[in-house]
Amino acid sequence: MAQAPSRVSARISAIAESATLAVDAKAKALKAAGRPVIGFGAGEPDFPTPDYIVEAAQRACAQPRFQKYTPAAGLPELREAIAAKTARDSGLAVSPSQVLVTNGGKHAVYEAFATLIDPGDEVLLPTPYWTTYPEAIALAGGVPVLVHTDETSGYRASIEQLEAHCTDHTKVLMFVSPSNPTGAVYPPEQVAAIGRWAADRGVWVITDEIYEHLVYGDARFASIAAAAPQIADTCVVLNGVAKTYAMTGWRVGWMIGPADVIKAAINLQSHLTSNVCNVAQVAALTAVSGDLSAVAQMRTAFDRRRKLMVSMLNEAPGVVCPTPEGAFYCYPSVRGVLGRELAGQRPQTSSQLAELLLDEADVAVVPGEAFGTDGYFRLSYALGDADLEEGVARIVKLLSSAR
Repeated sequence: MAQAPSRVSARISAIAESATLAVDAKAKALKAAGRPVIGFGAGEPDFPTPDYIVEAAQRACAQPRFQKYTPAAGLPELREAIAAKTARDSGLAVSPSQVLVTNGGKHAVYEAFATLIDPGDEVLLPTPYWTTYPEAIALAGGVPVLVHTDETSGYRASIEQLEAHCTDHTKVLMFVSPSNPTGAVYPPEQVAAIGRWAADRGVWVITDEIYEHLVYGDARFASIAAAAPQIADTCVVLNGVAKTYAMTGWRVGWMIGPADVIKAAINLQSHLTSNVCNVAQVAALTAVSGDLSAVAQMRTAFDRRRKLMVSMLNEAPGVVCPTPEGAFYCYPSVRGVLGRELAGQRPQTSSQLAELLLDEADVAVVPGEAFGTDGYFRLSYALGDADLEEGVARIVKLLSSAR
């Protein structure tokens, strides 16, 4: 008997569900059912979008211009404002024609890989990585080549590691600083050196700068395209308003790159989605055209929470939590807990330990497997202080009972 054909294509069947969104959805469902679940899963500021941005969107709703189709590449005034904001914040001079407005940062990630990658091209992908990167690479027909980092290097990949993984098929380096999920920030001199290496090697760089304004202490953000001008013609910059302005639900991101690459991506978007929601684009225009006072207030709160979370997690036996320098995540190692008896069980993986935490302590975290490294958790500290303290206290209490 002939086997029935698959109802879903192999390409789409291979996509894994977003682990971060899955954890967040499960936590919210359990909370709605009456359980006192505290979720550390979603990378989403707990602050509202600033009032002046919301008000600009409200006014846009009444304007007939924004009720119609607009250019697929984005509102001309928004593309111009993004170019100006990029020069202001990262020192990278680009023209508005080098900017494509996308439906959030994830859309920019997908379009960047779809535009640059041919089947069989290899992409250097340092781990731990954000869950969407390998899926977007695979959808484009590319091959993720994992470059492993851990807490001993501050979760930063060295040029020696990149060189060791580079082959004749290497097309792109995925470079992220500040990092999701680790909070690692590459020093400016290392950013420049990696950029020079990529230029010498003829390797493209796709860099995700969505957390550019969320750095702490002595850490400093550096845009690789500005730090290494040699890669200006072989670099694509991804960014958006989600994290800086607490606008995750507005879904406005962008990609910046060489004019020919951006034109090709615009052609793709013209068939894929047409224009981004005009009301959201007006909100984004207001955000990027204004000052950075909103993110400064959030950064102060995140910094306080960062220090508290690190201090508390390091009190748990078997847990090693480096201090993140950017973004709003901690990425502690829990390898010292695995295999020990805990609530009558012996979890062998961080996924099993995460399930145990949810069942026994009503705490939701994302296990390291989602980011390419077993034996770790990602915890977001972009949630209220009271919930953060209570949730981490539950984690520490449960893990301290391990035998």
